[in-house]
Amino acid sequence: MQRNKKAGMIGIIITIIILILIVIFSNGDKESSFFENAASNLVMPIQNGLTYLKNKIGGNNTFFTDIGNLKEENKNLKQKNSELEQSLRELENIKTQNETLKEYLNLTKKYGEYKTIPGYVIGKDISNYSKTIVINLGKKDGVKEDMTVIGDQGLVGHVVSVTENTAKVQTIIDTASSVSCSMSTTKDSIVCKGTLDETSALKAMYIPTEANIIQGDSIETSGLGGIYPKGIHIGTVKKVTNTQNMTDRYAIVETAVDFNKLDTVLVIANQE
Repeated sequence: MQRNKKAGMIGIIITIIILILIVIFSNGDKESSFFENAASNLVMPIQNGLTYLKNKIGGNNTFFTDIGNLKEENKNLKQKNSELEQSLRELENIKTQNETLKEYLNLTKKYGEYKTIPGYVIGKDISNYSKTIVINLGKKDGVKEDMTVIGDQGLVGHVVSVTENTAKVQTIIDTASSVSCSMSTTKDSIVCKGTLDETSALKAMYIPTEANIIQGDSIETSGLGGIYPKGIHIGTVKKVTNTQNMTDRYAIVETAVDFNKLDTVLVIANQE
Protein backbone atom coordinates (compact mmCIF):
# COMPACT_ATOMS: atom_id res chain seq x y z
CA MET A 1 0.00 0.00 0.00
CA GLN A 2 2.83 2.33 0.93
CA ARG A 3 4.68 1.35 -2.22
CA ASN A 4 1.65 2.33 -4.31
CA LYS A 5 1.45 5.68 -2.54
CA LYS A 6 5.16 6.28 -3.13
CA ALA A 7 4.82 5.35 -6.78
CA GLY A 8 1.86 7.68 -7.12
CA MET A 9 3.75 10.53 -5.51
CA ILE A 10 6.71 9.97 -7.79
CA GLY A 11 4.43 10.02 -10.83
CA ILE A 12 2.81 13.27 -9.67
CA ILE A 13 6.22 14.86 -9.06
CA ILE A 14 7.46 13.80 -12.56
CA THR A 15 4.30 15.16 -14.15
CA ILE A 16 4.71 18.50 -12.35
CA ILE A 17 8.34 18.72 -13.45
CA ILE A 18 7.39 18.01 -17.08
CA LEU A 19 4.67 20.70 -16.95
CA ILE A 20 7.12 23.20 -15.52
CA LEU A 21 9.63 22.40 -18.24
CA ILE A 22 6.98 22.85 -20.92
CA VAL A 23 6.07 26.24 -19.52
CA ILE A 24 9.71 27.26 -19.36
CA PHE A 25 10.33 26.08 -22.92
CA SER A 26 7.24 27.81 -24.23
CA ASN A 27 8.22 31.14 -22.59
CA GLY A 28 11.91 31.05 -23.55
CA ASP A 29 13.17 32.05 -26.94
CA LYS A 30 16.63 30.66 -27.43
CA GLU A 31 16.18 27.78 -25.04
CA SER A 32 12.81 26.90 -26.58
CA SER A 33 14.25 27.04 -30.04
CA PHE A 34 17.10 24.75 -29.06
CA PHE A 35 14.88 22.09 -27.51
CA GLU A 36 12.28 22.35 -30.25
CA ASN A 37 14.98 21.78 -32.81
CA ALA A 38 16.32 18.84 -30.84
CA ALA A 39 12.87 17.32 -30.59
CA SER A 40 12.24 17.98 -34.27
CA ASN A 41 15.51 16.32 -35.24
CA LEU A 42 14.60 13.32 -33.14
CA VAL A 43 10.99 12.97 -34.29
CA MET A 44 11.31 13.87 -38.01
CA PRO A 45 13.44 10.86 -39.06
CA ILE A 46 10.98 8.57 -37.36
CA GLN A 47 8.06 10.30 -39.01
CA ASN A 48 9.77 10.23 -42.42
CA GLY A 49 10.58 6.56 -41.97
CA LEU A 50 6.98 5.74 -41.13
CA THR A 51 5.76 7.75 -44.13
CA TYR A 52 8.26 5.98 -46.48
CA LEU A 53 7.24 2.59 -45.11
CA LYS A 54 3.59 3.41 -45.68
CA ASN A 55 4.22 4.53 -49.25
CA LYS A 56 6.43 1.51 -49.88
CA ILE A 57 3.75 -0.89 -48.72
CA GLY A 58 1.15 0.86 -50.87
CA GLY A 59 3.52 0.79 -53.84
CA ASN A 60 4.26 -2.89 -53.37
CA ASN A 61 0.60 -3.70 -53.64
CA THR A 62 0.49 -1.93 -57.01
CA PHE A 63 3.77 -3.57 -58.02
CA PHE A 64 2.49 -7.07 -57.40
CA THR A 65 -0.72 -6.25 -59.25
CA ASP A 66 1.32 -5.01 -62.23
CA ILE A 67 3.43 -8.20 -62.19
CA GLY A 68 0.28 -10.30 -62.39
CA ASN A 69 -1.00 -8.25 -65.32
CA LEU A 70 2.33 -8.50 -67.14
CA LYS A 71 2.40 -12.27 -66.73
CA GLU A 72 -1.08 -12.54 -68.23
CA GLU A 73 -0.17 -10.22 -71.10
CA ASN A 74 3.03 -12.20 -71.74
CA LYS A 75 1.06 -15.43 -71.86
CA ASN A 76 -1.39 -13.93 -74.36
CA LEU A 77 1.45 -12.58 -76.51
CA LYS A 78 3.16 -15.97 -76.56
CA GLN A 79 -0.09 -17.59 -77.68
CA LYS A 80 -0.57 -15.02 -80.44
CA ASN A 81 3.08 -15.41 -81.52
CA SER A 82 2.64 -19.18 -81.74
CA GLU A 83 -0.50 -18.74 -83.85
CA LEU A 84 1.29 -16.28 -86.16
CA GLU A 85 4.24 -18.67 -86.58
CA GLN A 86 1.85 -21.48 -87.50
CA SER A 87 0.10 -19.24 -90.03
CA LEU A 88 3.47 -18.23 -91.48
CA ARG A 89 4.52 -21.86 -91.89
CA GLU A 90 1.24 -22.64 -93.64
CA LEU A 91 1.73 -19.68 -95.98
CA GLU A 92 5.29 -20.77 -96.74
CA ASN A 93 4.06 -24.27 -97.55
CA ILE A 94 1.40 -22.85 -99.86
CA LYS A 95 4.01 -20.61 -101.51
CA THR A 96 6.35 -23.58 -102.04
CA GLN A 97 3.54 -25.65 -103.50
CA ASN A 98 2.56 -22.80 -105.83
CA GLU A 99 6.16 -22.36 -106.98
CA THR A 100 6.44 -26.10 -107.64
CA LEU A 101 3.22 -26.07 -109.64
CA LYS A 102 4.48 -23.08 -111.66
CA GLU A 103 7.71 -24.92 -112.40
CA TYR A 104 5.76 -27.96 -113.56
CA LEU A 105 3.55 -25.74 -115.72
CA ASN A 106 6.57 -24.03 -117.29
CA LEU A 107 8.21 -27.38 -117.95
CA THR A 108 5.15 -28.92 -119.57
CA LYS A 109 4.67 -25.86 -121.78
CA LYS A 110 8.32 -25.77 -122.76
CA TYR A 111 8.47 -29.45 -123.64
CA GLY A 112 4.92 -29.80 -124.92
CA GLU A 113 5.97 -32.07 -127.79
CA TYR A 114 6.88 -34.79 -125.29
CA LYS A 115 4.74 -36.91 -123.02
CA THR A 116 6.25 -36.23 -119.62
CA ILE A 117 5.90 -37.36 -116.02
CA PRO A 118 6.44 -34.64 -113.37
CA GLY A 119 8.41 -35.38 -110.22
CA TYR A 120 10.75 -33.85 -107.72
CA VAL A 121 14.21 -34.58 -106.32
CA ILE A 122 14.25 -36.46 -103.00
CA GLY A 123 17.97 -37.22 -102.79
CA LYS A 124 21.30 -35.99 -104.14
CA ASP A 125 24.80 -37.38 -104.33
CA ILE A 126 26.80 -34.55 -105.88
CA SER A 127 30.38 -35.52 -105.01
CA ASN A 128 33.59 -35.56 -107.05
CA TYR A 129 33.09 -39.03 -108.47
CA SER A 130 29.35 -39.68 -108.37
CA LYS A 131 26.86 -37.03 -109.38
CA THR A 132 23.46 -38.66 -109.20
CA ILE A 133 20.01 -37.73 -107.92
CA VAL A 134 17.00 -39.71 -106.75
CA ILE A 135 13.49 -38.71 -107.82
CA ASN A 136 10.08 -39.67 -106.41
CA LEU A 137 9.00 -41.56 -109.53
CA GLY A 138 9.27 -45.29 -110.13
CA LYS A 139 7.81 -48.27 -111.92
CA LYS A 140 4.33 -47.47 -110.64
CA ASP A 141 4.54 -44.16 -112.52
CA GLY A 142 5.71 -45.76 -115.76
CA VAL A 143 9.36 -44.77 -115.37
CA LYS A 144 11.94 -47.04 -117.01
CA GLU A 145 15.71 -47.15 -117.34
CA ASP A 146 17.34 -44.86 -119.94
CA MET A 147 14.44 -42.42 -119.91
CA THR A 148 15.57 -38.79 -120.29
CA VAL A 149 15.17 -36.42 -117.36
CA ILE A 150 14.92 -32.67 -117.92
CA GLY A 151 14.62 -29.55 -115.79
CA ASP A 152 13.24 -26.08 -116.40
CA GLN A 153 16.47 -24.86 -118.01
CA GLY A 154 17.56 -27.97 -119.85
CA LEU A 155 18.94 -31.49 -119.73
CA VAL A 156 19.42 -33.16 -116.33
CA GLY A 157 20.42 -36.74 -117.24
CA HIS A 158 18.87 -40.16 -117.68
CA VAL A 159 17.42 -42.89 -115.47
CA VAL A 160 19.91 -45.64 -114.59
CA SER A 161 17.88 -47.69 -112.11
CA VAL A 162 14.25 -47.93 -110.99
CA THR A 163 12.39 -49.19 -107.94
CA GLU A 164 8.65 -49.33 -107.44
CA ASN A 165 8.52 -45.77 -106.08
CA THR A 166 11.84 -44.11 -106.94
CA ALA A 167 14.37 -43.76 -109.74
CA LYS A 168 18.09 -43.03 -109.73
CA VAL A 169 19.25 -40.50 -112.32
CA GLN A 170 22.79 -40.16 -113.61
CA THR A 171 23.25 -36.45 -114.26
CA ILE A 172 25.17 -35.09 -117.24
CA ILE A 173 27.83 -33.73 -114.87
CA ASP A 174 28.64 -37.24 -113.59
CA THR A 175 32.18 -38.30 -114.53
CA ALA A 176 30.80 -41.43 -116.22
CA SER A 177 28.36 -39.40 -118.31
CA SER A 178 28.94 -38.80 -122.02
CA VAL A 179 26.44 -36.83 -124.13
CA SER A 180 26.47 -36.46 -127.92
CA CYS A 181 25.87 -32.77 -128.61
CA SER A 182 25.83 -30.18 -131.38
CA MET A 183 26.78 -26.51 -131.49
CA SER A 184 24.11 -23.94 -132.30
CA THR A 185 26.28 -21.94 -134.70
CA THR A 186 27.94 -24.64 -136.81
CA LYS A 187 25.80 -27.69 -136.02
CA ASP A 188 29.03 -29.67 -135.67
CA SER A 189 28.85 -32.70 -133.40
CA ILE A 190 30.89 -32.83 -130.19
CA VAL A 191 30.86 -34.91 -127.00
CA CYS A 192 30.32 -33.40 -123.54
CA LYS A 193 31.57 -35.27 -120.50
CA GLY A 194 31.38 -34.68 -116.75
CA THR A 195 34.54 -33.64 -114.89
CA LEU A 196 35.96 -34.34 -111.45
CA ASP A 197 36.22 -30.74 -110.31
CA GLU A 198 33.18 -29.04 -111.76
CA THR A 199 29.59 -29.33 -110.48
CA SER A 200 28.04 -27.04 -113.08
CA ALA A 201 30.24 -27.53 -116.14
CA LEU A 202 31.09 -30.11 -118.80
CA LYS A 203 34.16 -30.71 -120.90
CA ALA A 204 33.41 -30.54 -124.63
CA MET A 205 35.73 -32.88 -126.56
CA TYR A 206 36.29 -34.26 -130.06
CA ILE A 207 35.71 -30.87 -131.61
CA PRO A 208 36.16 -31.05 -135.40
CA THR A 209 39.31 -29.29 -136.54
CA GLU A 210 37.34 -27.14 -138.99
CA ALA A 211 34.65 -26.20 -136.42
CA ASN A 212 34.64 -22.59 -135.27
CA ILE A 213 33.60 -22.94 -131.65
CA ILE A 214 33.42 -19.67 -129.72
CA GLN A 215 32.52 -18.50 -126.23
CA GLY A 216 28.76 -18.09 -125.82
CA ASP A 217 27.81 -20.84 -128.27
CA SER A 218 24.68 -22.74 -127.25
CA ILE A 219 25.05 -26.50 -126.89
CA GLU A 220 22.15 -28.95 -127.27
CA THR A 221 21.63 -32.68 -127.66
CA SER A 222 22.30 -34.03 -131.13
CA GLY A 223 19.95 -37.00 -130.91
CA LEU A 224 22.80 -39.45 -131.51
CA GLY A 225 23.66 -42.21 -129.06
CA GLY A 226 20.19 -43.60 -128.51
CA ILE A 227 19.45 -42.04 -125.10
CA TYR A 228 18.67 -38.34 -125.45
CA PRO A 229 16.21 -36.85 -127.94
CA LYS A 230 17.49 -34.16 -130.28
CA GLY A 231 17.32 -30.46 -129.47
CA ILE A 232 17.34 -30.41 -125.64
CA HIS A 233 19.37 -27.48 -124.33
CA ILE A 234 22.48 -28.39 -122.34
CA GLY A 235 24.36 -25.14 -121.74
CA THR A 236 26.68 -22.52 -123.25
CA VAL A 237 30.39 -22.46 -124.05
CA LYS A 238 32.21 -20.73 -121.21
CA LYS A 239 35.81 -21.11 -122.34
CA VAL A 240 37.72 -22.54 -125.32
CA THR A 241 41.18 -23.99 -124.78
CA ASN A 242 43.34 -24.36 -127.88
CA THR A 243 46.33 -26.70 -128.01
CA GLN A 244 49.21 -27.24 -130.44
CA ASN A 245 47.27 -30.17 -131.87
CA MET A 246 43.83 -28.98 -133.03
CA THR A 247 42.38 -32.43 -132.43
CA ASP A 248 43.11 -32.06 -128.71
CA ARG A 249 41.46 -28.70 -128.15
CA TYR A 250 38.46 -28.62 -125.84
CA ALA A 251 35.90 -26.27 -124.36
CA ILE A 252 34.21 -25.82 -120.99
CA VAL A 253 30.43 -25.80 -121.23
CA GLU A 254 28.46 -24.25 -118.36
CA THR A 255 25.30 -26.28 -117.78
CA ALA A 256 21.95 -24.53 -118.04
CA VAL A 257 20.68 -26.49 -115.02
CA ASP A 258 21.92 -25.50 -111.58
CA PHE A 259 22.21 -28.94 -110.03
CA ASN A 260 22.69 -27.56 -106.53
CA LYS A 261 19.25 -25.95 -106.70
CA LEU A 262 17.45 -28.59 -108.76
CA ASP A 263 14.09 -29.52 -107.19
CA THR A 264 11.56 -30.34 -109.91
CA VAL A 265 12.04 -32.50 -112.99
CA LEU A 266 10.18 -34.10 -115.89
CA VAL A 267 10.79 -37.61 -117.17
CA ILE A 268 10.23 -37.96 -120.92
CA ALA A 269 8.10 -41.03 -121.44
CA ASN A 270 7.59 -41.07 -125.24
CA GLN A 271 11.11 -40.61 -126.55
CA GLU A 272 11.31 -43.94 -128.46
